Amino acid sequence: MKHSLPARIAGAMAGLANGLFGGGGGMVFVPILSRWGGLDRQKLFASCVGVIFPVCLVSAAVYWLRGGVSLREALPYLLGGAAGGFLGGRLYGRVSAGFLKWLFAAFLFYAGVKYLL
Repeated sequence: MKHSLPARIAGAMAGLANGLFGGGGGMVFVPILSRWGGLDRQKLFASCVGVIFPVCLVSAAVYWLRGGVSLREALPYLLGGAAGGFLGGRLYGRVSAGFLKWLFAAFLFYAGVKYLL
C-alpha cells in the first residue's frame, strides 16, 4: 500500500468498528484495500482476512480482560466459524471476484437491516 496515512486512518476506523461492534472491521478494510491497496479482486478478500485477524485478536483480548467473553458460550460459534473459515479458504480462488463482491454487499445490506430492526 503506497498511501501510509490513509492506511493508518483506515486501520484505526476498522479497529474502532471491530471494538465497538464486536466485528465489522472487514467492511472498512475491503473498500479501502480495493481503492488504495492496488490489489486485484482475488487477493483483496484474502488480504482483508490477513489484516482483520490481528485486529480481531486485539478486540477479543480487550473484551476478555474486561470480563465480556464467555468461552463456554462462544465455543459452538468458534467451532462452526473455524469450519466455515476452512471451507471458505479452500474455495478461495474458485469463486469469481465479482460474485464475492456482490455477496459481501448483500451480507452488509442484510446485517444493516437486521441491526435496525
